[in-house]
Amino acid sequence: MRLIIAALCLWALILPGEARAWGDFAHRKTAEIAEANVSPEVRAKIDRLLRSADDLGTPECALETLEDASVWPDCIRRTRWRWGYTAAWHYRTAPICEAFNPRANCEGGNCVTAQIERGHRILADESLPDAVRLEALAFMVHFAGDVHMPLHSGDREDRGGNDREADYGFVPKLNLHWIWDGPLAERAITDTDDPVVRRYSAAERTELGGGDPADWGRESWQISRGFVYPTAFDTEDVCGEALPDSTALTQEDIARGIPIARRRVQQAGVRIAERLESAFAPGPLPEPARD
Repeated sequence: MRLIIAALCLWALILPGEARAWGDFAHRKTAEIAEANVSPEVRAKIDRLLRSADDLGTPECALETLEDASVWPDCIRRTRWRWGYTAAWHYRTAPICEAFNPRANCEGGNCVTAQIERGHRILADESLPDAVRLEALAFMVHFAGDVHMPLHSGDREDRGGNDREADYGFVPKLNLHWIWDGPLAERAITDTDDPVVRRYSAAERTELGGGDPADWGRESWQISRGFVYPTAFDTEDVCGEALPDSTALTQEDIARGIPIARRRVQQAGVRIAERLESAFAPGPLPEPARD
């Protein structure tokens, strides 16, 4: 009976819903980390931009805090007639069985890495209206989170794991993407004895930060290729043969994945802070990478 109750409790935790996925929980944590690691001056500039939220005309999607900004792009895309074109901006899945190409699958800048750079460039331009810059801030913060989730960048011909049914311990019939998007990420960042939201030391920020969006995407692709798929399907050669349509993650698999998921959330938060600092810094405007 105790096991049944535990299973039901866990099932409730990972039912579909924004509050239990990178779509909300982990995204909000990355924003909290970022806010804890930017200067007071940058926080004040963010607060000023947030006061222009009404000008965006999205009252159904809260945009009062940096945490709200981190999930706003997922909220608005429900209004498909207005925001459906942004759907492709949330990922840039690269085949894990081919050499990584940071410019592939991003025609016209319609991918997550290009949109992080675009958002950064717009946010940095003080000649633009505050509402335009606020929209760019929200996109940049959200997409910087997305690119750190491994299966937004790594793919084995299954839409980043969406087409691979997977059991999560004793919870059946999720999918591989959903597991990394939700229950695994949440479990990885809810350790109250070692919270991820805090002011990191200079050494920690150096170790966790750095790189550009293409680098972050490559890291996620490498994790997908070297850990996510091999672990999920218990094989060292994920490209040598067709993978089954379904699998099951054991408790040992989950335990091995937790520190990886945790680190990706921490990296995302620290790197968002770096991007915010650079966007609000005086000097020449940043130039996005060219194809």
